[in-house]
This record gives sequence, structure tokens and C-alpha cells, in this order.
Amino acid sequence: MKLSNITDVYFDLDHTLWDFDRNSALAFERLFLKHKIDLTLTDFKKVYEPINLSYWKQYRDNEITKVELRRGRFRDAFAPFDMQFNEEQLDALAITYIEELPKNNYLFEGVTEVLSYLSEKYRLHIITNGFEEVQHIKLKNSKIDHFFHSVTTSEEAGVKKPHPAIFELALKKTGSHPHSSLMIGDSFEADIEGAHAFGMQTLFYNYRKESFTHRHQTVETISQIMSYL
Repeated sequence: MKLSNITDVYFDLDHTLWDFDRNSALAFERLFLKHKIDLTLTDFKKVYEPINLSYWKQYRDNEITKVELRRGRFRDAFAPFDMQFNEEQLDALAITYIEELPKNNYLFEGVTEVLSYLSEKYRLHIITNGFEEVQHIKLKNSKIDHFFHSVTTSEEAGVKKPHPAIFELALKKTGSHPHSSLMIGDSFEADIEGAHAFGMQTLFYNYRKESFTHRHQTVETISQIMSYL
């Protein structure tokens, strides 16, 4: 079913357009090499990924700071391998990871084609909870920054999705109206429920193929977005 009366399309970036898991794995390979960490990436990722998701949820809910996120996810992920680091070492690991992360910029399949298609019909924007200093680099290095009229980050807004203030700021910057704006993202709570509560139309990118009971329009590949727009 085609979505109607859309003038502006807002995308999340990580896990929606930018293949975070693939790019992150490559960043960790270089981090392990630089810091002489003797672990297999597969074993580490099994431990790290659920810990990272938990820390990001706490960060999104304003339960922890950015520093606590950056230190805590590494401290907890290395602990099961009997590897301990002090705060200075954790900060060094975090800095390396942030520096290495935007060096690889794999996008999900079909992203460039979909953005090219949509940009001829709508104004495109980014709303992201990712760190300010990294998100703009990702967009530029992945060569998709020219598609977007605006980028709104949680650090700029002072709050994170699903807080209504970040959506309010993003639409105020672009002069858009909620009822004619569409939010597309992979986080059901942050992107879909947050945007819907603000009055925007939504399209849930369920690339993890999780089981949900809801009434929101859903796609499982980026290319399927074109069937709605």
C-alpha cells in the first residue's frame, strides 16, 4: 500500500542505511591488532553485541552517560575472557574504536538505489542517536551525504529518540509537518513508536526479522521501501 501526502522522509542511520555490524567487525579487527588483543572476533562479538545493545538502551533512556557507555561495554565484554582494563586503557580502546569505525562504510544492499529514487520525489533527512563526531563522517565516507537536506543528532538535540524533542527539532529545521513526514528506522521503540507519538508516519525496517505485533507498515529489505513510496 502506497503511503500518501509525504513530502519529507527521515532515516535513521546505523542499522538502517549504514551496515553497522559489518563495519564494526572490521573496526574491531584493527583495534585488536593495534592493542595486541589475542581474541577471535567471532567469540568476542557473541559476548559484545548483546552487551552493546543493553548499554545503548541505557544511554537512550538517559540512565548512563556517553563515557559510561564507551567504558562499560568494553569492560563487560572483555571480562568473560579474563581481560581487565583500567579506565585509561578503556578510554584508549574506545578512542581507537571510534576512530576506526568510519573507515569502512558498507551500506545495506540497495541503499544507494533507494536514496537516488526517493531524492527525486522527496526531501531526505537523517535523525540519529549516534555520536555527533562520527555520524557526519560516516555519511561523507559512504558517499551518501549529498542525498540529505539535514542531519539531526541526539547530541545536537540534547535528547535521544524516542523523545519528542528530537523529532520536533528535526522538523523545525526543515520546516516540515509531522503528518507529511515519514520516519524509517530499525529500532521499533526509538524510531517507530517515537515518531508515531509525534504524529509522523512510519515505516519499520525489520531487517532482524523479529516477531512484532503492531499495525505499523514494515519492510525487511531496503529495496522494499520503494513499494511504499
